[in-house]
Amino acid sequence: MDRLDPPLQRRAYGGDEINRVQDPWRTNSVHYVTIVLGSLLPLFVIADTMPIAPPLGFILFLGWRLMRPGLMPLWVGVPLGAFDDLFSGQPFGSAIFLWSLTMIALELIETRFPWRGFWQDWFTAGFGILLYIVAAMIVSGATLSAELLIVILPQIALSILLYPLIARVIAFADRFRLSRARRIG
Repeated sequence: MDRLDPPLQRRAYGGDEINRVQDPWRTNSVHYVTIVLGSLLPLFVIADTMPIAPPLGFILFLGWRLMRPGLMPLWVGVPLGAFDDLFSGQPFGSAIFLWSLTMIALELIETRFPWRGFWQDWFTAGFGILLYIVAAMIVSGATLSAELLIVILPQIALSILLYPLIARVIAFADRFRLSRARRIG
């Protein structure tokens, strides 16, 4: 006979985890809601002299895709990019195009390097953020010059350095997404 307390015995044998399922609404929507909220959040940051607010929607999108590769379908860049276009001030279609290209590029990276770690994810995210910000400038009609590239360096640096914090937020949201919701039976 076991000599454990009943609560410890129940936990040791998985008693609280048997017949538990995740809430399907939470499982299928938390990642989309965090990306949409990330697209809305820069509306509250106003920088009139130079761009400093990172593209949080894109960083969250990139983070979810890097941390949970099979979670979102390949075509999800279109609706999420359209939502971001509506609130970012970019010409409509720029985020649709860039987010879709990002999904395709990450699919190619995933098939080539399925054993990635955090440092490789951070490097991939940093490179993707750099390309996204420069490509968003080009798509918006800005003329690339040395002065303009110097002006956006703080935004690029802040965005890349913010990725580990975003990865922690995504990990917390993912734990919430997959937490047990109700008991069956």
